[in-house]
Amino acid sequence: MGALRLPSLTSLSSAAAAVPRHHLCRQFRLPLRPLSAANFSVQSGTVEKEVAALAPELEQSSQKPKLQQDKDRVITPRSQDFNAWYLDIIANAELADYGPVRGTMVIRPYGYAIWEAIQEYLNVKFKETGHSNMYFPQFIPYSFIEKEASHVEGFSPELALVTIGGGKELEEKLVVRPTSETIVNHMFTQWIHSYRDLPLMINQWANVTRWEMRTKPFVRTLEFLWQEGHTAHATPEEAEKEALQMIDVYTKFAFEQAAIPVIAGRKSKVETFAGASRTYTIEAMMVIGRPCRLEQVTTLGRISPFTDENGQRQHVWQTSWAISTRFVGGIIMTHGDDAGLMLPPNLAPVQVIVVPIWKKADERTGVLDAASSVKQTLQAAGIKVKIDDSEQRTPGWKFNFWEMKGVPLRIEIGPRDVSNGSVVISRRDIPGKQGKVFGISMESSTLVAYIKGKLDEVQSSLLERAISFRDSNIVDVCSYSELKEAIAQGKWARGPWSASDEEELKVKEETGATIRCFPFEQPQGTKKCLMTGNPADEVALFAKSY
Repeated sequence: MGALRLPSLTSLSSAAAAVPRHHLCRQFRLPLRPLSAANFSVQSGTVEKEVAALAPELEQSSQKPKLQQDKDRVITPRSQDFNAWYLDIIANAELADYGPVRGTMVIRPYGYAIWEAIQEYLNVKFKETGHSNMYFPQFIPYSFIEKEASHVEGFSPELALVTIGGGKELEEKLVVRPTSETIVNHMFTQWIHSYRDLPLMINQWANVTRWEMRTKPFVRTLEFLWQEGHTAHATPEEAEKEALQMIDVYTKFAFEQAAIPVIAGRKSKVETFAGASRTYTIEAMMVIGRPCRLEQVTTLGRISPFTDENGQRQHVWQTSWAISTRFVGGIIMTHGDDAGLMLPPNLAPVQVIVVPIWKKADERTGVLDAASSVKQTLQAAGIKVKIDDSEQRTPGWKFNFWEMKGVPLRIEIGPRDVSNGSVVISRRDIPGKQGKVFGISMESSTLVAYIKGKLDEVQSSLLERAISFRDSNIVDVCSYSELKEAIAQGKWARGPWSASDEEELKVKEETGATIRCFPFEQPQGTKKCLMTGNPADEVALFAKSY
C-alpha cells in the first residue's frame, strides 16, 4: 500500500469548495519540519534503563522519514517503516513539534487537548477516591536525593542540575524534578505527627525532567507532563489497598476511555521502581506487538514516624502512582493506521467533523445554515463537534485531513441533503463505502441518538480490535527455548516463572526481553517454572519493550 498523500494547499483556489463529494484526492503538503529519530534524540551520558528501552523499530534514525518543506508531506506506511509512520502522524495530525532544546517537544493544541481529556477524567476519579490536588516545587535540594541511595542509583544519570542562580554559584546544587518522592517525604515529615494526620492523600499535575539519551515524542522526552499521587498510611495493609485501588482506576481508564486493553500486574523484583517495596503496572501492546508501560503504582515502604492510637511510635507507609503524556503515544501506536491517527471518541478533542459541500453560489447559504444547525444540535447534546467551512480547500482534502487527525465521525451535508432534511455520516474506523451511511435525518432527537450510538460503536470497535490483536500476539510457553522462539517472532511470551533474579537477567541479556509483569489474572492449576522446572505459583509476561 502506498503512502497517504493529500492535495497541496498551493493548488487550491477559493472556488475549491465547489468540487463534488466524490472527488477524493490523496495528495497533501504541509510546510512542517520533519520529525526524525535523529532530530528527536539527546546526547548525554545516560545509560537508558531497559524497562524504557526503545524498540528497534523506533530507533532507526538512519532511515529518516523523507519529510521536507516544499515536498509532498506523506504518511509512511506502518509496515514499511514504523518509526517514520509514528513521527509522520505526530507531525501531520499537529500533535507536537520540536522544542529548541534537543530532546524536548512542544505539545500543540490538538495534542494537548487529548492530554486535557485524560486529565479531566482522572481528576474526577482521584477526587472521588479521596485525593486532593496540590503542588510541590520543581527545584529539589541535591541533599534530598543523596539521602536516599535508591534514588541516587535510579536517577543520578538522568538528573538535570542547577548550579548558578541570580548570577552566583549556589551553595547547594538543585535538582530539576525527576520525580517528587524525596521532597514529598520531606514535607510529609513536617505534616504527619499523629494517627490523626493519616491517611494523607495528595496528587499533583506537573512537569518532570529526566536527561535521557534517546527520546521519542510522547514516548520519552527530556521533559514530560504527568500526574503523581502520593499517599501516607498507618499500616502496610492500608497502603496496599490504596495501591490496588489506583491500579484499578488506571486500568478502567485504559479500557473504558482509551480503548487500550492493558494487562495489569506486579513488576518483578528486578523491575521494581527504585526505592519501592512493590510496583504494580499496566502494560499495553502496540500495533507492532511491542509492549509499552503506560503507568505504574508503587508501595514505597516506611517513611516518617508518627504516634499511633496507643501512643506508640510507628512508621508511615507510603504509596506513589503516576500516569504521563506517554499515554498519548500509546493511543497513537495502539489505534493508528496508514491513514493517520485514530482516536477513541471518549478522548477525541473533536468527535464529529461537519463538512458542508456545495457547487453553486446560491447553494452556499442553505448548506452552511444546515451545517450550523446540525452543529448546534450536537453541541447541545454534549457532543464535541466542529464545522470545517473553509473555502480554500476541497471536500476531498478535508475528508483526508480530518481522517488523519483521527476524528471518529464525519458528517457531510450537500444541497440534496438539505432538500431531503438528511445527512451522510462516515466512520473513521471503517474506511470507504462500508463505513458510510446515507439519509440520516437531521431531526434533532433522531440525529443525536444516531450519533451517540455510532460514537459508542466506534469506542467499542477500537477496544475489541485491540483485544483481538493483543490476544493473537501472546504465546503460552513452557520452556526457555519456547520463550526465546516467541520473543524472536516479536510476540509476548507467557509462562510459569519462579526462577532467580540472576536467571531473569539472563533472559534479558540473551533475548532482550524483560518480565513486563506477573498478571493479576492467573491461570489455575499446578505449574512448573519454564526456566528451572521447579514449582511455580505464577505466570509472567515477557516481551521486548519501548
